Amino acid sequence: MGWVGAQAVVIGGSMAGLVAARALADRFTRVTVVDRDALPGDARDRRGVPQSGHAHALLVSGQSTLEELFPGLTDEFVAGGAVPFDPGSDLLFHQMGGHRIRCATGLQGISLSRAFLEHAVRARVAALPTVEVRDLLAVCGLTGSAGRVTGVELDGGEVLAADLVVDATGQSGTRSDRWLHALGCSTPEVATVKVDVGYATRLLRRGADDRLLDDVLLYLIAGVPPHDKRAAAVFPVEGDRWMVTLAGWHGTHAPVDPQGFATFAAELPTPHVGELVARAEPVGEEDARRFTYPQARRRLFERLRQPPSGYVAIGDALCSFNPVYGQGMSVAALEAVELGRCLDRFDTTSSRMARAYYRAAAKVIAGPWQVATGRDFMYPETVGRRPPGTDLVNRYVRQVLLASHVSVDAHRVVLDMQHLLAPPGAALRPATVVRSLLAARRSPARG
Repeated sequence: MGWVGAQAVVIGGSMAGLVAARALADRFTRVTVVDRDALPGDARDRRGVPQSGHAHALLVSGQSTLEELFPGLTDEFVAGGAVPFDPGSDLLFHQMGGHRIRCATGLQGISLSRAFLEHAVRARVAALPTVEVRDLLAVCGLTGSAGRVTGVELDGGEVLAADLVVDATGQSGTRSDRWLHALGCSTPEVATVKVDVGYATRLLRRGADDRLLDDVLLYLIAGVPPHDKRAAAVFPVEGDRWMVTLAGWHGTHAPVDPQGFATFAAELPTPHVGELVARAEPVGEEDARRFTYPQARRRLFERLRQPPSGYVAIGDALCSFNPVYGQGMSVAALEAVELGRCLDRFDTTSSRMARAYYRAAAKVIAGPWQVATGRDFMYPETVGRRPPGTDLVNRYVRQVLLASHVSVDAHRVVLDMQHLLAPPGAALRPATVVRSLLAARRSPARG
């Protein structure tokens, strides 16, 4: 690591902005993070993160990356009440009509609320000597000229000069495109996949030794496409609570009223979530929280011949994934690492550095985007650019998921891909193909 510039500005103080600030802190004399929200001093949901009150998955790859960026963070989570788990044995996943076979993997995940996660990371970032976190500040535009961004303009007229502006504004990429266009900078092509996903979430009280069933700590349900569009997640989180999120694609959204929520849970393919909702005492609000997500959106900066210098996008501002798959925060952490590497390689914030970063980020994004959109296109209502061969790949993926009901090897391949520990191509290795097709025949879900 070495110094690259005097001043960097990060637009957005959510998870992507925070990990970006950590990557910049060792490479700039001063890093300023600005956010339009009032940033709470404790672990509370906030308006600027509308999905905060719903189940979040920090993938194993994301957790390990956060631990590299913030040593000791995992122990801090556990000390604060987060629940460690093995994703192969402590989590039970009902998918493609059956439960995946359980197996110890030696991997460790952490189950906690998004608010707790973000608060802990924000406190770490704010404590860095080169970083200042400023809230209640809205950015209204970028400063600079054609091909070069030199800072940001705030509502009220204040200008923050910067050698590098990191856009972590989330899904509001259209606003960023407008800012870039106003300077005469190139803007990227955008790929969208319309999924119409809706969430409803309730918090329930959890006893110290409470389990969903037997020794299961976490439970996931994904319906069988194309007819069953429902999904559910039950995660234990800090404060001795269960977080129960009911979701669905293309208008199959859970009601928020207590009776409607309970009925949706009771009608899921297995009884366990419905039984928990029926027996556990609610925490807080009577109605469930609602969140809707119309489409996944990817800005293809890597295709620009000469991206703007002095500017990069990260997190949802670069690629916003269907949140059902829990990939966004982990991908943002991996992108931040790549940004740091590119800054070290070029020792500048030039267009060449930005292009190298976008190409590296595209490699990070490619696998999870393929997994998420591939699954989304199992529903005929999904609208978007369908990659060639999607239907053929999806037919094979069904076989691998059926195999995971009875085969530890197949389950481990699926887990490694889900947690971004292996590329999607891992499922296409010849030995894996043969074993999966044979094991799929033994799945009880084949009837």
